[in-house]
Amino acid sequence: MNTVLLTGAAGFIGSHVAPALRARGCRVVGLDDFDPYYDPALKRANVAELSADPGFTCVEGDIRDAALVAHVLREHRCGAVVHLAAKAGVRPSIADPALYMDVNVRGTAILLDEARKAGVRTFVLASSSSVYGARTDAPFREDDPPAAAISPYACSKQACELLGRTWAALHGMDVTALRFFNAYGPRQRPDMAVRKFSEAIVAGRPIPFYGDGSMRRDHTWVGDVAEGVARALERAPGRGWRVYNLGNSATVSLTELVAALERTWGRAAVLERLPQPPGDVPLTCADLALSSAELGFAPRTPLDEGLARFREWMEARR
Repeated sequence: MNTVLLTGAAGFIGSHVAPALRARGCRVVGLDDFDPYYDPALKRANVAELSADPGFTCVEGDIRDAALVAHVLREHRCGAVVHLAAKAGVRPSIADPALYMDVNVRGTAILLDEARKAGVRTFVLASSSSVYGARTDAPFREDDPPAAAISPYACSKQACELLGRTWAALHGMDVTALRFFNAYGPRQRPDMAVRKFSEAIVAGRPIPFYGDGSMRRDHTWVGDVAEGVARALERAPGRGWRVYNLGNSATVSLTELVAALERTWGRAAVLERLPQPPGDVPLTCADLALSSAELGFAPRTPLDEGLARFREWMEARR
C-alpha cells in the first residue's frame, strides 16, 4: 500500500487527501482529467502546490480510459486506490444525467476492475450524504434502509456503493465507501455554498437563498474529512466491505449559515430569495458512532472556527 492511486487529486477534497496520505508515508500518484465543470486553472494550481513534494506525482487522464488506468496502476506499482474523482453537483446532474452515470458509475466500475486485474486489494471510494435521500429524521446511520435517490447524482453514488459491495463479495477485495457530508474549507469549489456565499458577501452581491432557509446541512471541515479518508485507508485491509459517514454531526440551517458568514466577514448579506430547487434534500446529518468506533474518526473543527480559517485562506489569495 506504500503507493496510492488517488483519483480526483486536483480537486477540492483530493488536494487535501494527498498531503494527509503523504504524512503517513504513502507515495501518491494523482489521476485527474481537469474537468471544466469549474475553472481547470484552479485545479492546476492545486497540483502545482502538491507537486512541490517529490512524493506526489500527477497523471492527466480520464478514469474511463481503462488502458490508462491499467498502465498507471502497474507502472507505479500501486498498492491501493482512493477514488474521489466524479462529476459533482446535484443540480447539474438533473440537466445531464447520462453524463453523470457514465463518469461516476462506469468510471468506478473500470477503476474497480482494473485494480482487481492489477492485484490491488484495497479500494476506498467517495460516496455522499445524498444517498440518504429526502429524509427529515436524524442522524443518518450507515445501516439505515436504502432511500430513494432524488437526483441523478445521488443515484450515481448509490450505484457506486453497490459496485464496491459487489467487487468485495465477488473478488474478495477490501472496499470502503465514505459518505461525505458537505465538506468546506480552502480550495472549495466555487459553486459550493460557503465559498459562493463568502465571495458574494465580500463583493456586495446578492446570494441565492433557497426556500424559507430551514433546510439544514452537516457542514464538515475538509481537513477533518481528509483525516477520515486516511484513517479509512489504513484500516481497510482485511475488512472486506465497509461504509462510513464522514461528517460533523452538527447541523445548521441555511439561515444560520448565512448569519455565521455575516459574523465571519463582518458584513450583512443581501439575499436573493429563490424557490427550493429540485433535487435538494431538506437535511443532512451524520451519525458518527460507527466511524468513531472503527476509524477513530473525531471531527475537531466547529463551524465558526472553520469559517474563520476559510476567511484567512480567501484573504491570503487576494
